[in-house]
Amino acid sequence: MKTIFQDLESLKEHVKDKEGKAIIKELEKSFQLLRTKSGLSQLLQKKKLAKIIRNVEYEQELTQLQVELIKLQNWVYENKKRVMIIFEGRDAAGKGGAIKRFIQYLNPRKFRVAALPKPTEVETGQFYFQRYFKHLPDPGEIVFFDRSWYNRAIVEPVYGFCTPEQYEKFMKEVPEIEHALIDDGIILIKFWFSISKETQQKRFKERMTNPLKHWKLSPVDQKAQEMWDKITYYKEEMFSRTHTSY
Repeated sequence: MKTIFQDLESLKEHVKDKEGKAIIKELEKSFQLLRTKSGLSQLLQKKKLAKIIRNVEYEQELTQLQVELIKLQNWVYENKKRVMIIFEGRDAAGKGGAIKRFIQYLNPRKFRVAALPKPTEVETGQFYFQRYFKHLPDPGEIVFFDRSWYNRAIVEPVYGFCTPEQYEKFMKEVPEIEHALIDDGIILIKFWFSISKETQQKRFKERMTNPLKHWKLSPVDQKAQEMWDKITYYKEEMFSRTHTSY
């Protein structure tokens, strides 16, 4: 690596044109990335050079964004704000992985992750939003919802877990519910994660064969490819019917 940098220094002395200097500058940037801990580790794994550079650039940008998240968390805490972040999307789209990166360096005393299981028999008989309300953020807190009440907008009607009447009732109520939460001071942020059908299939196969990821595979996942178009329909309905100006 040292020899390469010496060669670059020698080249810099001989290259005078603007285009040549720009190329050398890009080469220097790439080699600096390779000299990082992550870059050297991936070199030892014999990964392709272009992929290593992309990975290191991603990790550096991720670190910068995580620093901003720490600043955000401090602002939320100091100003007693209540922040609710919803992560929705197709199965295997990366919701859980994104949350993991969001919270990686946050103060665990000032955030929670709400990943609710299948509703109990008691919860099934309650007001639909009730079990989610228990997890709303307190002053100074951020709550990350790994899926949310939007299950009723897509998953439940697609797989027959709710009646058409329950679906319609939810679609009418959810904008009003969210409006009330925002009026009460909650900062509501909603993310939708999407992937291609081919990528989803690839990730499902990995879940089947990788023992470290097998727990992620659910009966619903196994039907997601078959239900792709139906999910797309309900996703578009959700966006058009729940989009508001606030």
